[in-house]
Amino acid sequence: MSTPRKWSNVAVAMQSALGADITITAISKASEGVVTATNTLSNGDFITLTIQGMYQLNDRVARVKAVSGAGFTLEGVDTTLFDTFSSGTANKITFGTSITTATNITSSGGDFDFIDTTTIHGNSKSQIPGLPNPANFSFDNIWDVSDAGLLAIKLASDGQAKRAFKFTFGTGGQIMAFNGYVGGNLLPAGQAQGLVTTQTVITMNGSPTYYAS
Repeated sequence: MSTPRKWSNVAVAMQSALGADITITAISKASEGVVTATNTLSNGDFITLTIQGMYQLNDRVARVKAVSGAGFTLEGVDTTLFDTFSSGTANKITFGTSITTATNITSSGGDFDFIDTTTIHGNSKSQIPGLPNPANFSFDNIWDVSDAGLLAIKLASDGQAKRAFKFTFGTGGQIMAFNGYVGGNLLPAGQAQGLVTTQTVITMNGSPTYYAS
């Protein structure tokens, strides 16, 4: 039976740094993709992937396990039905920025467009899935122009820089990790005698990855 969750004790972390490029020479098609790459990663590190060929992994954030100097496994990422890998790189993510001012979050997008494949030869309509629309998260934040998290968001927004994000639901809880672009200019908003807030937005880039803990 599933465990109900609430928006409480949720840690939101944003990428503060990326490690050097790790050149990937192969990725297997398996229940958890095995990557061939000379590296200095450690078990539990998060990486971002830039991939050609196996496009389903491009811009994906993943946690690594079974690390050796010659490779690692993409924990929880089933590559069985993915396209064939041709080239790519990985970069270790440092989640050094904490977002601690959010009072409200709404999500939108992420739905799939379906392509009509109905022909004149059948008597029923048919469709195949197309690409998903980008998912967006909108936050209302307590306005504080000295807050390190909000300043990091504005810096990334001003530079139109992609960042990795990690949501952790409770201590040791479930995790959602993804890449995205963030928008935030720290403009204050609100009403008389109410809380001064500022809005930020994250647009997801690539597919999210989920972990039970």
